[in-house]
Amino acid sequence: MTGSKVPAAENTLRVLRFLASRRGPVTAASVSTALELPRSTVYHLLKVMIDQGFVVHLPEDRVYGLGIAAFELSSAYVRHDPMARLGEPLLRALVDTVGENAHLAVMDGRDVVYVVEERAPYKPSLVTDVGVRIPAHLTASGRSMLAGLPPAQMRALYPNRASFSSRWESTEITTPGRLKIELERTRERGWAAEDGDVTPNFASVAVAAQDHRGLPVAGLAITFLAHRVNEAHRHELVCHLRRTAQLLSVRLYGPGHPGPT
Repeated sequence: MTGSKVPAAENTLRVLRFLASRRGPVTAASVSTALELPRSTVYHLLKVMIDQGFVVHLPEDRVYGLGIAAFELSSAYVRHDPMARLGEPLLRALVDTVGENAHLAVMDGRDVVYVVEERAPYKPSLVTDVGVRIPAHLTASGRSMLAGLPPAQMRALYPNRASFSSRWESTEITTPGRLKIELERTRERGWAAEDGDVTPNFASVAVAAQDHRGLPVAGLAITFLAHRVNEAHRHELVCHLRRTAQLLSVRLYGPGHPGPT
């Protein structure tokens, strides 16, 4: 069946593709104009996609952006073979260089899922492993990705305090406001960190790999015993992470992407 025989399906995909190409939420009128669709058709399609979670409506601004379901679909692609296959040798080289445990994670809703784990010799074991899910706001890899998401995406992911329910209770990030403060710190310094939020006595630093639009697709992190790594050494680890994230982005999307900042 060709696209011309299923116009509703074709137009739904066109709307999703258009929203994905924007840097932020847009009005229904801009969708209608850009795609040359009747305003009534656009509203009908948007309502269906809102009901299914693929679009989020921000009524105060009268704009529409991608919802959680669309984000989960994009995450599903990078969770498959390309990310693990391309990321594993880079993580292995990183661990050989820094002598600490490292991992690569992707977002799945409000969780991170670990897709690559590389252990350094003689280092303590970690709770993370391939396939393990942990709330993204607790982890350095998750925070590195969350810091690069558009505000509308963040509001969709973390609309209220209930979004932060977790069996981990060591973190102070329990509300959208506190998460916003932490992500502002992350953007200011250019890398994410956590200290004891996942496992007592362990800390992590992380950098996000980006796609061709500058949006995060994976978080690369190094985890270590907190008392053994001073601030200067942490900055050195971040430099190695930046180079690795840059290489991963090039492998995934080619040399024309923005890369970690």
